[in-house]
Amino acid sequence: MAKWVRVASVDELKEHNPLLVTVDDEDVALYRVKDQYYATDDLCSHAEASLSEGDLKGFVIHCPRHGGQFDVRSGEARHFPAHAPIRVYHVKTEGPDIFVEIEQD
Repeated sequence: MAKWVRVASVDELKEHNPLLVTVDDEDVALYRVKDQYYATDDLCSHAEASLSEGDLKGFVIHCPRHGGQFDVRSGEARHFPAHAPIRVYHVKTEGPDIFVEIEQD
């Protein structure tokens, strides 16, 4: 079963400036591209680095540690040394609020 959790307001998330939020003890990176909102695991699948500290160029987040790249829409690894995808989350907005869908046990 899934639940929607409010994680931020749209004013807190600036375009191309990822934001780290914690949802149910999980670190999640939020992204805004052209008034569309995306969320992924914050941890790079290649090395333990925070993706919310990386550079977002278009729909691609660049890991700050070794330069791996991921598509924030799908989680797909786009550039070496990253090869494993990262988890993506469904995101919705309601008025000024951003929500992320989290699976519950």
